[in-house]
Amino acid sequence: MSGIPHDHYEPKTSGEKWLHSRLPIVGLLYDTIMIPTPKNLNWMWIWGIVLTFCLALQIITGVVLAMHYTPHVDMAFASIEHIMRNVNGGHFIRYLHMNGASLFFFAVYLHIFRGLYYGSYKAPREITWIIGMLIYLLMMGTAFMGYVLPWGQMSFWGATVITGLFGAIPWIGEPIQTWLLGGPAVGNPTLNRFFSLHYLLPFVIAALVALHIWAFHTTGNNNPTGVDVRRTSKAEAQKDTVPFWPYFVIKDLFALAVIMVVFFAIVGFMPNYLGHPDNYIEANPLLTPPEIVPEWYFLPFYAILRAFTGDVWVVMFASWITGGIINAKFFGVLAMFGSIAVMALAPWLDTSSVRSGRYRPMFKWWFALLCVDFVVLMWAGGRPAEPPYSTISLIGAAYWFAYFLVILPLLGVIEKPEAQPATIEEDFDAHYGKAQTPAE
Repeated sequence: MSGIPHDHYEPKTSGEKWLHSRLPIVGLLYDTIMIPTPKNLNWMWIWGIVLTFCLALQIITGVVLAMHYTPHVDMAFASIEHIMRNVNGGHFIRYLHMNGASLFFFAVYLHIFRGLYYGSYKAPREITWIIGMLIYLLMMGTAFMGYVLPWGQMSFWGATVITGLFGAIPWIGEPIQTWLLGGPAVGNPTLNRFFSLHYLLPFVIAALVALHIWAFHTTGNNNPTGVDVRRTSKAEAQKDTVPFWPYFVIKDLFALAVIMVVFFAIVGFMPNYLGHPDNYIEANPLLTPPEIVPEWYFLPFYAILRAFTGDVWVVMFASWITGGIINAKFFGVLAMFGSIAVMALAPWLDTSSVRSGRYRPMFKWWFALLCVDFVVLMWAGGRPAEPPYSTISLIGAAYWFAYFLVILPLLGVIEKPEAQPATIEEDFDAHYGKAQTPAE
């Protein structure tokens, strides 16, 4: 567990000692729930419990839905209607699952951007960050395959467009695409593959989440100051931390309750607000929708994918220098996956010696612009692929890459950080006042 000095589990009864000597699971749970946590964590640290709730919700509702779903192109759409109309509580379970995916991505984006602002990716937490990015990639894959399962118009054509991207990879693209689809085009083998993987991947995500939690329990939690907990002695560590239980558990549960009020209001009163009307029409391979639009949480990266057309100079240069191997379609695929890769590389791209953005005055402005850029890309991704939206997408994509590849490395060299508090205790006392002991 964490290197922060603290009390560990000590079995007391003979039964506890017997179990602890054979399977120390109680000690593991105790050390997890009682881990010393920096006492200055703010409300941006509540998204972990929301994500844990979302993962559990998606697995439970997904297992129930799988009991009634038929992964066959002739029956998939009808089985969804059967769930909605005939299964007891089926419409509620499906709406929980649908909107639970949106809450999942809403929480993970806030979780990621909090980490980017407070430098949670910096040493010694690089592995924790990489595991988190792997979880995010698996979430994207799981959500995409789940979106195909209702076998509506947007499901079918979304699968056709996205799987077609793999065909743009030189030499190996077409075999990969054929393997992924199970044939030359989206069909029944595709639906079976996607259903199997959509069911399996959440359990892989759950395993990675356990690894993610273990990783940050080993290094200790980051905090808004970016200053490490003192580890010289147990007494010093206790001045910087409080046990996770009951302090932060109660805080997290309160935040989760507030978010659940909003979530269940959406599920109860506007469950289809984030859905696309065309997906309530059964898939028709002979009728292409006017606009093929993914779910909202994919839109920023969809905008980046579409931004690099054949008339963009960097695409033309890449095509010329590679003899046409990198065309506009392949360049878009590289840009889309590259936009996620540069986030994963943030621990090595950020050259600043200061961890938290709170003490980096220039960084704050560039980071605020990154947040705005992400929202603008999300908006542009849902618009038609034509001017001015294509131009806006290109500008947004250019800034996204410039932030990670140029701005972050340069800021570490030219920026003059503000003074940091010497300890977490000092920061806590400055914000909330020094606690008075009876002797004082």
